[in-house]
Amino acid sequence: MTDRSAPARPYRICFVCTGNICRSPMAEAVMRGLLDEEGLAQAVEIDSAGTTSWHVGDPADRRAVVALRDAGYDGSAHRARAFERSWLADRDLVVALDAGHLDELRALAGNGPHAPKLVMLRSFTDGVDGDDLDVADPYYGGAADFGRVLEQVEEGCRGILATLVRDGALRHA
Repeated sequence: MTDRSAPARPYRICFVCTGNICRSPMAEAVMRGLLDEEGLAQAVEIDSAGTTSWHVGDPADRRAVVALRDAGYDGSAHRARAFERSWLADRDLVVALDAGHLDELRALAGNGPHAPKLVMLRSFTDGVDGDDLDVADPYYGGAADFGRVLEQVEEGCRGILATLVRDGALRHA
């Protein structure tokens, strides 16, 4: 007899920053690239959002797009969105880019069942402790600031991927 059960749904990750035009779209693009490299793109759905609606519908900041492009990632199709409380139920991991974002997400989740899904990106980076978990906001900076953010995002995304594979949430085909 053939097993007709539905395939398991993809693991779902949402990256969250303030306006969804700099840090979180960079994390989204980097994670997509890493998953492609590992042959895991079909196993994970990645998106991003902001804690505010300031930039809804806007593309990623051009400096973020340039930094991504220069590193081999594509952020050109991004359009900003605002995080919605209902998304907590259908995301497996909600990744905050700084402590303020985490606080706002925790306020949405309360003490409910989705609170354990809320994490800081840099908590997945080896050698980074609780005092240094924020990914700095590059918005008021220049290309070098976006480059530093990209490095932090890449380290954190590699850590997430390694953790999910190690813990069995993702498996290579």
